[in-house]
Amino acid sequence: MKIRVINESNNPLPSYETVASAGMDLRAFLEETIIIKPFERKLIPTGLSMEIPIGYEAQIRPRSGLALKHGITVLNTPGTIDADYRGEVKVLLINLSDQNFVVNSGDRVAQMIIASHEQPGWLEVEELSETERGAGGYGHTGIK
Repeated sequence: MKIRVINESNNPLPSYETVASAGMDLRAFLEETIIIKPFERKLIPTGLSMEIPIGYEAQIRPRSGLALKHGITVLNTPGTIDADYRGEVKVLLINLSDQNFVVNSGDRVAQMIIASHEQPGWLEVEELSETERGAGGYGHTGIK
């Protein structure tokens, strides 16, 4: 698959860091440094617009190192870029730490995964098939 992309930044296109990587790093494209204060959220531009094929989406996810070391995560994770969206990809970051976090242009701020999906139809029924779990929801299996 080839995805058409416009790169208005001076950053390289997203790429896989290793042969088995699922995600590609997205880089910030900024005119000036952004500081994200504790518990503040900021929308970080990437300078990328893309044409994702129908039946696929781009999922925007946090980078584990930023989450562990700095408390930085993607707020609406995973964010979805739909196949019919043609605007610039931006990443909604939040700082969950007690320290300011500095974002410079070119910094890797999130990862992007291209994933297939389906649009199912609905079949309205009066009852669902039985399972062992049934309606057991949150915490029904305990922690041990």
